[in-house]
Amino acid sequence: MAASTPSKVKDLKQKTIRGGFVRLSAQGANFAVGIGSLMVMARLLGPADYGLVGMVTAVTGILGLFRDFGLSAAAVQRPSLTNDEASTLFWINILLGAGLTALGVAMAPAIAAFYHDSRLVAVTAVMATGFLFNAAGVQHGAHLQRQMRFTTLGIIYTASAIASTIAGIGAALVGFGYWALVATNVANPLVITIGCWIATSWIPQLPRRLSGVRSMIRFGGTLTLNGFVAYIAYNFEKVLLGRFWGPVAIGIYGRAYRLINIPTSNLNQAAGEVTFSALSRLQDQPAQLRSYFLKAYSLVLALTLPVTVAFALFSGDVILVVLGPKWNAAAPILRLLAPTILIFAVINPLGWLMYSVGLVKRSLKIALVFAPLIIGGYVIGLPHGPKGVALAYSVVMMLWVLPHIAWCVYGTAVSFWDILRTSARPLACAMAAGAFALGARLAYGQSLPPLPRLALETGALLAVFSVMLLFVAGQKTLYLELLRGLKGRPSVEEESLVSA
Repeated sequence: MAASTPSKVKDLKQKTIRGGFVRLSAQGANFAVGIGSLMVMARLLGPADYGLVGMVTAVTGILGLFRDFGLSAAAVQRPSLTNDEASTLFWINILLGAGLTALGVAMAPAIAAFYHDSRLVAVTAVMATGFLFNAAGVQHGAHLQRQMRFTTLGIIYTASAIASTIAGIGAALVGFGYWALVATNVANPLVITIGCWIATSWIPQLPRRLSGVRSMIRFGGTLTLNGFVAYIAYNFEKVLLGRFWGPVAIGIYGRAYRLINIPTSNLNQAAGEVTFSALSRLQDQPAQLRSYFLKAYSLVLALTLPVTVAFALFSGDVILVVLGPKWNAAAPILRLLAPTILIFAVINPLGWLMYSVGLVKRSLKIALVFAPLIIGGYVIGLPHGPKGVALAYSVVMMLWVLPHIAWCVYGTAVSFWDILRTSARPLACAMAAGAFALGARLAYGQSLPPLPRLALETGALLAVFSVMLLFVAGQKTLYLELLRGLKGRPSVEEESLVSA
């Protein structure tokens, strides 16, 4: 038995490293597609078009939290899952998807009345079909995740991003206006579901009443309620801005928020899928779980910090290059929101830790305490428009981050000081690299057009950050170990363990 444990750990480590590399590569491709789509669509459509669809998604996004009822995460976290259990979960998801589609259509007139815009009736009804498309592929995606087939998942997600982008740009080019954004939103879950069905070749059986499913429903229900509370906390400002400041204000704020959200959501989805799967397999091995988590945590921070600094220091150039000059009003909002990229990089991985060891109730309690605080911040900032809301958002998040860390890790294999130690060095490297990049801009970039200037700024930032992270902060060993794992070679620690 002792001999088999290192072998299993080694196999899991290799799958995790390779899976993480593939998913991050796929998310890098998705990031490029997303930025490219944003650059094109922002020039074909205006703030009012984005604001109109943003009004709908701010409300229907709440329904989206219930689209799988947390059953995909429950299926992945489960140590073992039978075909009967997976089939029953599939049909539960189908019922939920159909119900949410019907509810979205029924809510359409009320949403239009709330925003005083009759166009939102049709927009809401069409976008609601995405719930059913998504529901049909939830368990197939979970099946691939349990098997750690992240290459397949990466291909599917990239294909869906490309297909939905083509659909949106095509519709915008022929003059469909805001319907181009609707097409993008509906095409994405449809393509993902088709890809997952083809990849798994799994045909669900008829549902059965199984005792094991009830425990997964409880897990998923708590997770969904947590997501619901968090969604309200993180998106209520869009509802307020849309209601009191109109579609142009929410359109401008929404584009800045979208830019902020791209690196956060891409990294959280890619790293989260792989890390959550690995940690769930290690929930009874605290030392291994701690080691895996902190390495993944360090990697997420390293990938996020340069983006945070770039958006904070060079928001004007980012907006000019990505969105174009008609979106200049989004630059100060992007700058004010930039700290939230770092904060989400710090707190999102703590969710993977809690979910993998079954602490979903604690996560819900944290959300219930945090939500009133952030909503209170929005209300205080609302009289000052999008800028006031963005500032309030960042300030509350910065004040909350340390209590959040302490509460999340309490009683787990990971300590509060583990998180601070893991965060300190990359953060110091990012600050130093940002100062160097700002100096390069002041010395050489003032006379350059926006695109070359942004290339100079980000190039200097990334170069200095990478050198400092690897050689000054002592992270070179971690990345060499990841490289060895990617190639299938054991680390020094594993070699000594096997020889012993």
